[in-house]
Amino acid sequence: MKNIFPVIIFLCIAAVLTLTFTMPIPFIPALGEKARIIFLHVPTAWLSVFAFLLSMIYSVQYLVKKDMMYDVKAFSASSVGFLFCILATVTGSLWAKFSWGSFWNWDPRETSIFILLLIYGAYFSLRSAIGNPEQKAKLSSVYSIIAFITVPFFIFILPRIVQSLHPDPIINTQGKIKMDSSMLQLFVFSLVSFTMLFIWILNLKIRIEKLYFINQNKET
Repeated sequence: MKNIFPVIIFLCIAAVLTLTFTMPIPFIPALGEKARIIFLHVPTAWLSVFAFLLSMIYSVQYLVKKDMMYDVKAFSASSVGFLFCILATVTGSLWAKFSWGSFWNWDPRETSIFILLLIYGAYFSLRSAIGNPEQKAKLSSVYSIIAFITVPFFIFILPRIVQSLHPDPIINTQGKIKMDSSMLQLFVFSLVSFTMLFIWILNLKIRIEKLYFINQNKET
């Protein structure tokens, strides 16, 4: 079953990519065919937030229980979240190119996700600068908790209080994007597929980091 799961995931992702660019969609004012990017952009953006939330939860657990495996999980979740955040940035930039004429326009949402990348980039820099495992885990956990506090502000609050060219949220049925049944089904399928991909990558990352941690302790 473990060998079949990755195959199922990649088949689902392949199906999402195929349907994203081939399935007929209704005309959406001001967006048109460019609305197809939501099937890729929204799941990756949401999963990056979820990954950073997991990292914060694992960090709290480390500070409470002092178990290094929680630090391993927190680091792994942040790493995968950073990857999905980059994917969300890339897909968002592609949409911006087709909609606004350039890949980057310093729109509030673009600026917000760029700041998040800097914040979590500093998290990895902090970890690489500290040699002592316990001190690294402690400081990283505190930083991860503080970093996640900024996530809701930059992702959900700031883009809504500052004028933006970005379309209204998908879940807002009265906004700029109103999906028909076929779009909604593909959107849900995409979200489920990317979530399975996220879980698989996260579990793989945790296993790798555990082995690395164990090998390091054996050497010392």
